[in-house]
Amino acid sequence: MKVRDIMTESPASCSMNTNLCAATELLWKRNCGILPVVNDEQRVVGVVTDRDICIALGTRNRLPSETIVGEVASGNVFACRPDDDVHTALTTMAQGKVRRLPVINAEGKLEGLLSMDDIIQQSASGKEARPDSITHHEVVAALRNIYQPAMAEHAARKIAAA
Repeated sequence: MKVRDIMTESPASCSMNTNLCAATELLWKRNCGILPVVNDEQRVVGVVTDRDICIALGTRNRLPSETIVGEVASGNVFACRPDDDVHTALTTMAQGKVRRLPVINAEGKLEGLLSMDDIIQQSASGKEARPDSITHHEVVAALRNIYQPAMAEHAARKIAAA
């Protein structure tokens, strides 16, 4: 199964200069939790999540209209391509500890958004599973990795190195 088969096409996005009021309104109207941040050429240059916005507003003494996405967005983007196998995208999510991936084309332009929700809805178990299906076991394994605290990983590496 390919990413293009289950991704959300034409996702909401914003620019680095979008203020947090406008970004929050986009999240609300499109019922999503992430906005890919694009430049003038529509290339993905970052992402901003509802959590990023909440933390920014809770830790700054500034109005949302006075704070821009570029101040709070992550430039560390985990993404996938439309022709990637969904298994590959799930691995990217697990390794990046993210639940949503911008789907970008070869030029880095936004084509869609793949969420863990999209993958879960397509997952299968037992007799209903096809050879290219994502299994419930694979989804749970990825989610365990995503939600495992970073400090636990650091401690495990430290113990392994000793």
